[in-house]
Amino acid sequence: MGTLDGKVALVTGASRGIGNEIALGLGRAGATVVCVARDPERLDEAVFKLRTESIDAVAAPCDLAQPGAVVRLPSQVAAIGEVEILVNGAGVLGSRTSKTLKASYREWRAVSAVVLDAPFLLIQAFAPAMMARRSGRIVNVSADEGRMTGPGNTGGVAPYRVAKAGLNALTRNFAYETGLGRRGLFVDAVAPGRSRTDLGGSGAPRSAAEGAETAIWLCTRPAVQADGSPAPTGLLWQDHEVLPW
Repeated sequence: MGTLDGKVALVTGASRGIGNEIALGLGRAGATVVCVARDPERLDEAVFKLRTESIDAVAAPCDLAQPGAVVRLPSQVAAIGEVEILVNGAGVLGSRTSKTLKASYREWRAVSAVVLDAPFLLIQAFAPAMMARRSGRIVNVSADEGRMTGPGNTGGVAPYRVAKAGLNALTRNFAYETGLGRRGLFVDAVAPGRSRTDLGGSGAPRSAAEGAETAIWLCTRPAVQADGSPAPTGLLWQDHEVLPW
């Protein structure tokens, strides 16, 4: 028996990179995985590979840059079951030279739509039922570039850095709004570290699987600690450790 048997997990950005590795890990833990990505053909290929691992995976094509498509996603997947785990893993980097005074508004909106707006809409869509069941996990895949400390948002790639900082703020704010786990809903962010993905590049120090590991852990860890208190939540994590925002 897997730790997630009988649960439905929805993972955005699941056709490649870290999102695909998260889908793989949650599927291996027993979850039915709803895989969301923009490119239907690439998504179908990813789901086929997951199924060869005996994972119950379902493709749900959706262009997360289009708010209307995101809003329709819950009805698209309703027949699969109640989503109890939501992983916002999709990301868009934009131009690597996009400083604040050089980024176009079109690029700014394109990055924010996927990195920040889509997670906001998906949380609004799926979190109420999680709270009603007093059982749910939301993991937002952030980045070191979104931190206010460390390497953080110290200039360059402005749309991406600022959108990830907003995703961090959304994570912390919503976790406090929902009682920091006391209502059964755990909301966290992950900074996976630079990984060998389309965004991270082939020279990155981590594999996509290594980048995905902490997100998988957050979705599968016990909700209650040994002393009976809720597991810590509303935090930014990397390698199972808390990072300063």
